Amino acid sequence: MNAARIQTLTADIINNIERVIVGKTEEIKRVLAVLLAGGHVLLEDVPGTGKTLLAKALAKSFDCEFSRVQFTPDLLPGELTGINFYSPKTGEFTFRRGSLFANIVLGDEINRATPRTQSGLLESMEERQITVDGVTHPLPAPYFVIATQNPIETQGTFPLPEAQLDRFMAQLKLGYPTTEQSTDILARFIAPQGPMESMQAVCSTEDLLAMQAAVKDVFIHADILRYITDLAEATRNHESVVLGISTRGALALARMAQAYCAINGTEQVTPKDVLALMPCVFAHRLAVKGGVGRAAAIMQTVLEAVRGSVTAPVENWKDNSRWARQ
Repeated sequence: MNAARIQTLTADIINNIERVIVGKTEEIKRVLAVLLAGGHVLLEDVPGTGKTLLAKALAKSFDCEFSRVQFTPDLLPGELTGINFYSPKTGEFTFRRGSLFANIVLGDEINRATPRTQSGLLESMEERQITVDGVTHPLPAPYFVIATQNPIETQGTFPLPEAQLDRFMAQLKLGYPTTEQSTDILARFIAPQGPMESMQAVCSTEDLLAMQAAVKDVFIHADILRYITDLAEATRNHESVVLGISTRGALALARMAQAYCAINGTEQVTPKDVLALMPCVFAHRLAVKGGVGRAAAIMQTVLEAVRGSVTAPVENWKDNSRWARQ
């Protein structure tokens, strides 16, 4: 699939989602970039900002199998992964698939489930497979998990461990809409037939797989890769950071940048693309000193310091517009 086809398809998907989600074009692009890069996304924001609605609209835009799981404290791991149950008629055990067996899985309020249940996601997100009673079951391709969580309500929740947070390529926030956007949303959803009910798929499974393969060909110069590595290493050396960015985090930033450039119709990854995506890829992977209450402010300070401490490569016009280190 060529670049023009990718840009056309992703533009159709974005326009389709924007029938439901108003004024969040950049956020939609980033969710779509995670999907095309083969990652998973965590949407963390206050209630009522459209997290679940965005996930449903994304799923409806693709001709794929969709599964929604409402995470609760009494949700069992077997409900996600599936179980082997005994049939008295046949005298044999039969595997019954769980909710994770779908192309796009929405895990709503993921932090309300117990750690044991949350761990049921780990193998599926990283290995694209599920093992039950020693038997491995492959998951369908493509496979994409989009999870939501509420950051302000802590009663009855179980914070995601660092190992699971690291499985999410990016963490995004939607934020409140403007006054004009809010008015537009009200007008759309009080109509006799809301926009969600009339949504149709605009992209096939085959096209999605082809786009996921094609975005890997977006050019990313060795100097840009070194720049991403330097940014990751700078987080590990910052005095306020307890846990810096791993190699997986740096790779996630490179892959998401490739997909983001394909969506925007650009031919190669630039330092500007890297810096634009760095906060949503790095922030949820960092562990900082200073306590929970000040973590967000400290995180912002750390990212700004890292951005300023690493010199970005500059464009070298004598070498076919490639990038070179100063």
